[in-house]
Amino acid sequence: MVTAAQPLPLPRTARLRHLGPNWYASVMGTAIVGSAGAALPGPAHGARAVLAGFWALSLLLLTALLIARALHWSRHRDQARAHLLDPAMAPFYGCLAMALLAVGGGALTAGRELIGTRTAVALDAVLFTAGTAVGLGAAVAVPYLMAVRHRVDAAQASPVWLLPLVAPMVSASAGPPLVPCLPPGQPRATLLLACLALFGLSLLAVLLTLPLVFARLITTGPLPLALTPALFLVLGPLGQSTTALGLIADAAPGVVAAPYDRGLAVFAVLYGVPVTGFALLWLALATAHVVRARRRGMDFTLTWWAFTFPVGTCVTGAATLARHTGLMVYDALAVGLYGVLVAAWLTAARGTVRGLLSGALPAAPRPAPVALPSGTGRTRSDAVR
Repeated sequence: MVTAAQPLPLPRTARLRHLGPNWYASVMGTAIVGSAGAALPGPAHGARAVLAGFWALSLLLLTALLIARALHWSRHRDQARAHLLDPAMAPFYGCLAMALLAVGGGALTAGRELIGTRTAVALDAVLFTAGTAVGLGAAVAVPYLMAVRHRVDAAQASPVWLLPLVAPMVSASAGPPLVPCLPPGQPRATLLLACLALFGLSLLAVLLTLPLVFARLITTGPLPLALTPALFLVLGPLGQSTTALGLIADAAPGVVAAPYDRGLAVFAVLYGVPVTGFALLWLALATAHVVRARRRGMDFTLTWWAFTFPVGTCVTGAATLARHTGLMVYDALAVGLYGVLVAAWLTAARGTVRGLLSGALPAAPRPAPVALPSGTGRTRSDAVR
């Protein structure tokens, strides 16, 4: 049996050295609890206060991590450079962009009642600009490093590769709520169509990469146990793209000329319905893999945060489809997935807090196991049995 080795507690002076960009996933997972909850049909006033609390927590986490990562770069530059040159860690730089965007977008949805509309808009504008710039940089830099510096092959394909590519899609969904805050005319139309361009940029890049991930599962077998939760990352671009198109369509009337405004609303439904269907299929497949890995001894790692943000994007995607189609089934789907999101956040947060208190986190990177999991064999035709 192959199990994930338990990381040993690190001395306090060494813990900051191993604080990688993957920690931003906890910010994303916390922010989406507030944003996705605000997208549900008719949250009560009391619930809004709880959602604002989640957003405030994500803002605190983001601030703390930005400071800690700045110290990491100043004190442990060699380790920071090693992260960039590590094909397993470099894609997580996309999480920095998505953390900025998630907290910024949450300011308008979940945090507005806490900090006021004017402050929420200003904070969102700053974080949207920074997150989009970082996301576009990661979308170019990480694939470039994988091509010219990293040494990877098809058997190493991982859903983690999607992280820098999906960051512009998060920008595409975070931008439309800012459109009404700009002067009418060219500024609003420019931002809206820029969001549509970011949607296309990310979607095409994901469509090039996702077949590699699926082919790796079919031809090589299941992911290592500790990496199995990363299969949920595939839900991110699916749910986020559905959300982005719906929000772009919502902002289009009065910004782009007819019939393009109506065309965007039609496109949002024609795209979102089948993509949500595929997202549910992948959710079932990923869940089956996780159940299998858990039975074989999968222990908690930071990859468990993959259960949060991607599911949250499916919540907002379903809520967007409910508004555009008027079908209650999508409201029910959004509420059901939100329950999964909250349970996932509680589980990931509990494991993270326990790891921090015990000293097991932040953990030093370790090589992934290369042996096939117990019970997996290969026939002469390479079929899994």
